[in-house]
Amino acid sequence: MRHTRVKGEPRFPDGPKADPAGSHFERRIRSFQPRRSRVTAGQADALQRLWPKWGLDIDGQRTLDLAEMFGNGNPVVLEIGFGMGEATARMAGEDPETNILAVDVHTPGQGNLLGLADQQGLPNVRVGNGDAIILLREMLAPDALDGLRVYFPDPWPKKRHHKRRLIQPEFLDLAASRMRPGAIVHCATDWEPYAEQMLEVLTAHPEFENTQAAGGFAPRPDFRPLTRFEGQGLEKGHVVNDLLFRRVQHGDRSDQTPTDA
Repeated sequence: MRHTRVKGEPRFPDGPKADPAGSHFERRIRSFQPRRSRVTAGQADALQRLWPKWGLDIDGQRTLDLAEMFGNGNPVVLEIGFGMGEATARMAGEDPETNILAVDVHTPGQGNLLGLADQQGLPNVRVGNGDAIILLREMLAPDALDGLRVYFPDPWPKKRHHKRRLIQPEFLDLAASRMRPGAIVHCATDWEPYAEQMLEVLTAHPEFENTQAAGGFAPRPDFRPLTRFEGQGLEKGHVVNDLLFRRVQHGDRSDQTPTDA
């Protein structure tokens, strides 16, 4: 018999919360828009079984001990927006010595990635539910991250919505404070105007330097899988651009200007 939830009953009692941060933090323009779509039986099962073990509600109430979370001291990469998780699972499987903290607000994708991690035996994946800005600002210590991945973020194509795009100078300020020197921020998009904006703001930011000696975009690295979504776009003639920028050590860049103490 199908269970009918009463008003206020959580969708997944042992799974991700609908609004983990609640009203603890200020309201601001968000770079993401929660999508509502059907959760399959397999995804629901994974959420119920695996969330207590591998899930994280981003509530902003504590600083995470990433070594404790993953059970080891391996490098940690934050991935913001992972869709259905197929590419994340593949990267985790091909690089088991790197931990991936993958954050999204899409419940079916959360369940799908948990299921893939379980089926493929990927202990180096953790799934975060909620706002990545709150995670970065409130829950991660300085120099906690060895990498940041932002693949195919919402391009917010209308000009009046450009302020909602994630890759902005203020976001890079925050990200840089949580990334150790030498850590890589890797972005990819099939929306060319957004790619140009990403390149502009990353190039101008004093805490990052382009890994491409000549500047510009990077070839798609072997470790980033070609996703089904990306393949469909390429078939339609879309151009996909990758950007790989390194978090600099202070004094590494010749164009840096000193700041007052």
